[in-house]
Amino acid sequence: MHIHVLQHVPFEGLGSIFPWGQSQGATISTTKLFESANLPTLSEFDVLIALGGPMSVNDEASLPWLRDEKRFVRETIDSGKPVLGICLGAQLMASSLGARVYPGTNKEIGWFPVVSCAQRSDCFVFPDETEVFHWHGETFDLPADAIHLAKSEACFHQAFQVGARAIGLQFHLETTPQSAADILSNCRHELVPAKFVQSEQELRSVPASRYLAINALMENVLSYITRSGA
Repeated sequence: MHIHVLQHVPFEGLGSIFPWGQSQGATISTTKLFESANLPTLSEFDVLIALGGPMSVNDEASLPWLRDEKRFVRETIDSGKPVLGICLGAQLMASSLGARVYPGTNKEIGWFPVVSCAQRSDCFVFPDETEVFHWHGETFDLPADAIHLAKSEACFHQAFQVGARAIGLQFHLETTPQSAADILSNCRHELVPAKFVQSEQELRSVPASRYLAINALMENVLSYITRSGA
């Protein structure tokens, strides 16, 4: 298995996805879009993972590589290859499929529950309710033919699936204590008190068990999109 990663900033990496890839014997390549916008051909990888970042998918004027990235994401989804989009990555998936991405009613930063929306045999099913890590201010409309997988009180469209192997997650299941610390170090200016924004103290006091729980759920998502016979 060859996993290709779209990385938008140095401080948002694979987190728990990296050891999962190692456990699968996968090779991992990365396009670091903050350095170069060179993208592989579809034949060069098996799985695409689009990570998060503080920019907007609508920033094409200042970040022109977004146009090619969206086209690449759409082509990968259409090819039927496994695709996972996380936060900005999910918004890129939605935008590439023609859906609108825009500022949400609420910023959502911290640990808040998401609730499962889908109980169908043809899609990934989240637990009825699970507490996950969020860091986002924008949201998206569902792409055409997408299945709505999860929602939260602050943000209705939290996860979706397109086809058999493409899943977009507005939240972060890959987050580890180290990756959470990295985001805090670079984005703490966003912690403006609000209903769905936790303080730095709250974020830093989370027990390790909570990270282990979301990382296990991420493994389930990855196993689902890479399953054989889909």
